[in-house]
Amino acid sequence: MLEKMQAAGGQRSSKNDQRARKRPQQASSGAGQLKRERLDGTTVGYFRRVTERLNEGFTDPEEKEETPAEENPEEEHCGMLETQVQSLSRAVREKITEFCTDPYGSHVLRTLIHVLSGCRSVETTAPHAKKDRKSKSELMDFEIPTSFWWELKHLADCLMVNIKVCVSNQCAGVALQTLLTVCHRKRPILCRKLNKSIMGYLTSLSSAPGVSPLLVFLKDPSSSHLLQSVFSCSHDALLRNFYKKHLKTHMMTLALHPIANYTVQSLIAAAAGAGSRVLPKILDELLEGFEAVLAAGHMGVVVQMVESCVHCVEKQSEMMQRLLQAFHCSEPASLQLCCLPLFLSLLTHEVYYNTETAEGDTAAQPPQRPLSVSYHGSRLVQALCGFRDRSILMNSLHSLSSADLLSLGCDRSGSHALQALMTSGSDKGRAKILRKMQDMYVDLACSACGSRLLEAVWSSATVSQKQSIAEKLVPSESRLRSDQFARHIWAKFGLMNFLKRRSDWLEAQSGESRKRKMFSELLKD
Repeated sequence: MLEKMQAAGGQRSSKNDQRARKRPQQASSGAGQLKRERLDGTTVGYFRRVTERLNEGFTDPEEKEETPAEENPEEEHCGMLETQVQSLSRAVREKITEFCTDPYGSHVLRTLIHVLSGCRSVETTAPHAKKDRKSKSELMDFEIPTSFWWELKHLADCLMVNIKVCVSNQCAGVALQTLLTVCHRKRPILCRKLNKSIMGYLTSLSSAPGVSPLLVFLKDPSSSHLLQSVFSCSHDALLRNFYKKHLKTHMMTLALHPIANYTVQSLIAAAAGAGSRVLPKILDELLEGFEAVLAAGHMGVVVQMVESCVHCVEKQSEMMQRLLQAFHCSEPASLQLCCLPLFLSLLTHEVYYNTETAEGDTAAQPPQRPLSVSYHGSRLVQALCGFRDRSILMNSLHSLSSADLLSLGCDRSGSHALQALMTSGSDKGRAKILRKMQDMYVDLACSACGSRLLEAVWSSATVSQKQSIAEKLVPSESRLRSDQFARHIWAKFGLMNFLKRRSDWLEAQSGESRKRKMFSELLKD
């Protein structure tokens, strides 16, 4: 076989040699033709393989030749996006008035502001978000090119040139509020310039003699929203200037106005958040007509005043006395035990208990009535829990019956108030309330709001208090494990371990208590 293969190979090679000898003769046989050298078969095969490989493309990364365009395609893509955003920004600036005033164009402008600032708005998707009128979108930061900062500055300058349109038009005002919000978060220096420009324009307009033009805008439905954003994004010096030159002696009038009272709330919150020295002066002016604000039904102003007193300690005692007087439970001292139900319901003593007689006198012993809770009443009590002296409030809490505590704990607004009362109190005071509630732990655990309250109390309770709670819950194992809310309580409290491995459960709870105490001490330091 081998000999046949060698013979066949010899025949092929001899034929190739004969062809190679014949080709030059054929090429030179024609008259006037030049002699051409042809590539041999090996070279032709090599170039054919190279051509095929080039057509197919390289598959091995090591064989690829790195070029700037192919090295980072994402950078090229980002560069294209950056150019497109800059082009859009220039187009918006050229027709800024049309974009500001148009309902759809203002959305484009606000989105562009978010992109240029590197601050994206994320809407909440909670199940109750549609029912919650005060739900707010959260802001999320992301990285942006340096050129976007300059584009944002140019856009802000363009809006300031058209400040008259932004103040008078509702859509344009919303866009300016968006700019203030994101600049307050990402560009504080630019935010200060914007605030000064806005206030400079508003205060430069003509008004009645002796009246600041700012008071007119505070009562305007459109401009008041813009001023709320200005107050929220202002620093201490600017707030002092606002109050001293424009708002002093006018706080009560604004607090009683149906529109301007919202700007008053924003001013108080901003002053409290900035630790402004003007806050005590604002509170002094409003405390003089405190009952008038309550009578007007502007509970948001009342709650904001109480919340600001948490940061203004010297006003806490006066605020508590004003509240007791406004709800007609200041004197005699025995009526102060009724203050908590009155605060929660935002009703005076006579109205809540219906104790007023025909002659106008009040009955000595108020009749019992079911506990009622309002949203602003719950917020009022939660704010009062931040005061240093909570003795009046805690005494009123201890006077409530077990049925009232259960009703309060299972209420959507009341549960937050009761949580603040129990977690802000001392261990001794909390133990007293827990003893009164020990027969209602199961009912609380089976309630949507009560289970959340029970978890909050558990987190701040001592080991002995946790043990007493667990002892009351364990006998109702079947009910707890079958309830949609209580089954989470059963798992989170580790009641199965408490039932079968008591010593391990106590050791775990003691460890958690030590950790919580250690972290609380670190936070205090």
